Amino acid sequence: MFVQPGETFYSQVGGHETFVALVHAFYEGVREDPELRALYPEEDLGPAEVRLRMFLEQYFGGPSTYNELRGHPRLRMRHVGFAVTLDMRDRWLRHMYAAMDQVDLPEAHAEQMRDYFFRAAHMLVNSDDEGNRL
Repeated sequence: MFVQPGETFYSQVGGHETFVALVHAFYEGVREDPELRALYPEEDLGPAEVRLRMFLEQYFGGPSTYNELRGHPRLRMRHVGFAVTLDMRDRWLRHMYAAMDQVDLPEAHAEQMRDYFFRAAHMLVNSDDEGNRL
């Protein structure tokens, strides 16, 4: 994949609109998954949707709004209060991959995103399937 000078992954996949669509589709899946939904303490998933969108936009070369508003992502620290099991990881990935299928991404970009999502989700696993901390 060739990136023009000044062009980012973020702009290549469609920028803000793509990430809005991706994250919204993801949270539609979360809303329909009672097990995964239970990990989200807010009644309204709207704030979580905004945070994830800002984080992903920043990670993939977009604006640094996440850092400006929330500081360093510190993903493990921010998720330590939740029992993230392999099952929860797999549910999260299933919904994110389904959301990616709804957003028309070039395959090379989709592959890079799937790779990142798998590595990040796996890194957050902190409990076995019985909820015992690892």
